[in-house]
Formats: sequence, C-alpha cells, structure tokens
Amino acid sequence: MQIQNYATHRRYPIRRYYLPVTASLVFFGALANLCCPEILGGRLTAILPVLTGGALLLGWFNSSVMVHKVQDRAIRAEENFRHYLLTGKPLPDGLGKGQIVALRFASNEEFPELAARAVAEKLRGEAIKKSIKQWRPDTYRA
Repeated sequence: MQIQNYATHRRYPIRRYYLPVTASLVFFGALANLCCPEILGGRLTAILPVLTGGALLLGWFNSSVMVHKVQDRAIRAEENFRHYLLTGKPLPDGLGKGQIVALRFASNEEFPELAARAVAEKLRGEAIKKSIKQWRPDTYRA
C-alpha cells in the first residue's frame, strides 16, 4: 500500500460509479424502448436485462464487501479496547486483521498471552482458534 497523505487518501473504486451509470443506462434504454421500440431493432430489449443483472450483482457485491469491512473495523476496535482493559496497553503491533478476528474467540484469561504469541510466532487465524482453550462465543457477527 502506498504512503497515505492528503493527495492520496481518497479512493474512487470503479464499483462506486458502475452502479449509477448502469442504472441510468437501463432507465433511459427502457424509456427509449417504450417510446420508440424500432430503435436498434430489438437489440435494446436484449441488452437491458444484461445491464440490470450486472447492476444488481454489483450492488449485492458492494453491499456485502462494505458490511464485512465495517464489521472487521468494529472487531479491531473492540479487541483493542478489551486488550487495553486487561493489560493497560493496546494490542501489540504486527497483528493482522485475520489474527484479531480470530482472537475475539479467546477468553479474557488467555487473550493477552495468545495475542503476544500470535505476533511472536506469526500464527494464522486458524492456528489461533485451535490454540484457544476456553472458547468465548461471538454471537453478534453478521
């Protein structure tokens, strides 16, 4: 990832623009087909469902990606706060998203030690989950 500053902090993903452009094309194409069905000799009728399906798929994908990003951010904040309450220090540097997400299942007794071990041994999420002795269920994950 490049260094972030004022000039580079904005992101303009293609999915942000594809959905409104596609929806506009479908809307105006449907209007044209309704008013002047002879335009494009029926091809317009064949193109509209394809554009609609693409827009719907992109909308579904975009919404599911955003939900997971927000949830991962919330988990990071919750686990950082939990670590701070238990140890008086924030989570150790070097923990990745997958590690933090896996650590949320650890009980308070083993959480600080397991977090330190995850950094030292570069444990992956599955290895962290298998190391947990007292499982703490997360029943609020969407």
